[in-house]
Amino acid sequence: MTEKTLLRKEKINARDSLTAEERLERSNEICRRILEDAAYRNAKTVMIYKAVRGEARLDLLETVNAASPEPKRFVYPLCLTHGRMLAVEPGSPDTDGPAWKKGSFGIPAPDPDRGRVIPPEEIDYVICPCTAFDDENRRLGMGGGYYDRFLPLCKNAVIAAAAFEIQRAASVPSDDLDQPVNKVFTCLMCQEPPAKTAQ
Repeated sequence: MTEKTLLRKEKINARDSLTAEERLERSNEICRRILEDAAYRNAKTVMIYKAVRGEARLDLLETVNAASPEPKRFVYPLCLTHGRMLAVEPGSPDTDGPAWKKGSFGIPAPDPDRGRVIPPEEIDYVICPCTAFDDENRRLGMGGGYYDRFLPLCKNAVIAAAAFEIQRAASVPSDDLDQPVNKVFTCLMCQEPPAKTAQ
C-alpha cells in the first residue's frame, strides 16, 4: 500500500469511530465556524457537498441558508468519467421525479438534466470533504482526484475543507496534482496555513 492509501484508511477508520451523535454535534460546530467566516458570509455562490461515509455534515449550512432573507446559491459536485467534475445547482423536485440521483460511488448528486451547471469561475467559496489534513492545509481526498482537477478552475473562490480533528495528520503526502486548501474548518478551530517567512 502507498503512504496515501495507508493514511486514508487510518483516518477513515478514525472518522468512522465517532458515534452518530458525536458526528452531528461536531459537524454543527464546524458549520457554526464556517458561518462566522467573513469570506463565507460575503460569498454569493458556494459549493458544498452531501456527506457520505462518515464525512463532516453541512446540513446546518443548508438549514440556515433556506431561512436567510438573501440565500446563497448552493451548488454541488457531480462526478463524471476520467476524474472530471461539474458544479450543479439542483433543480426543484416535481411530479416527474426528484432533483437528486445516486451518482458515482453512491454519492447523492444533483441531476444535471433538472438543474443548472455553474461555471467554476462563478463560485466564490468551495467547501471540500477530506479524509485527512495537516497543519500546512494539505488535503487528502478519496483518491479519485476529482477536486484536485476542479479546484484550479475556481479562480475566484476561497477553498476550504471541513473535517473532524480526529482526521488531522502529522503530514499529508502530496504531489504536483494535489491542491492544498486556504483553510480547514474543524470542530475546534478554523485553521489557515502558517504565514511564509521571507528567505
